[in-house]
Amino acid sequence: MKVHRLTFAFQLFVTLLAAAFLMVPAGASILAGFTANYFRGVSSGLTLDWVKQVLALYSGTIWLSIGIALGTLAATLVLAVPAAWALVRRPSRLARIVEEVVTLPVAVPGLALALALILAYGAIREFRMSPAFILTGHVLYTLPFMLRAVMAVLAAVDIRSLEEGAASLGASPLQRFFHVVLPNAKGGILAGALMVVTLSIGEFNLTWMLHTPLTKTLPVGLADSYASMRLEIASAYTLVFFVMIVPLLLALQLLGRTTGSAR
Repeated sequence: MKVHRLTFAFQLFVTLLAAAFLMVPAGASILAGFTANYFRGVSSGLTLDWVKQVLALYSGTIWLSIGIALGTLAATLVLAVPAAWALVRRPSRLARIVEEVVTLPVAVPGLALALALILAYGAIREFRMSPAFILTGHVLYTLPFMLRAVMAVLAAVDIRSLEEGAASLGASPLQRFFHVVLPNAKGGILAGALMVVTLSIGEFNLTWMLHTPLTKTLPVGLADSYASMRLEIASAYTLVFFVMIVPLLLALQLLGRTTGSAR
């Protein structure tokens, strides 16, 4: 019993040490965003002026990121949910090949995926200069996460048997999709939606290659602020970034625990 306690205490110590190692730099960066003068420290006083400057200078990047994230979510829902239904409903070698092809962008570095998009569509000037170009890259990058999340839920509830039961009662394919498939896929759709929005808002490598001076998103603006602004402004930008990302991550964790408990 004593050995188990010592093992638990050691594991807890290592976990807390790792958490502190990760959180202390983030906390220091956030605190710098509230400090009147970073080099003088907290003794210089606390202020919200840097946050106000970030909102004034980079509000466009924040709203653009939100718009692209919501557009990415809409596109992945339209593409991934019916695709997941079809792949689970008719499992075959072809279905597995399609699933692997759709999942391929996850294995490809974001820079390589962005370069491929530039080579394929970069000559279309209006498309290249618009936020739709970044949105296309985000859809390709996040689609596998929505697809996998929905497929996992549909496979777990044996959706094919439920559909056959609904069909025997006279339900059309459209009725089965909206009244049988979607309600049973709700957990996977919600989990996938949180992942898609979180990844879209936080994606940097892919977006850095695809953006233009008029289509900067939140992470690109963050890099720009660190490169060209005062450290306090960059730190305040980090705070804004955390305020947007952390609630999504917490919701994703809570959803994962709720789904696990339900199962």
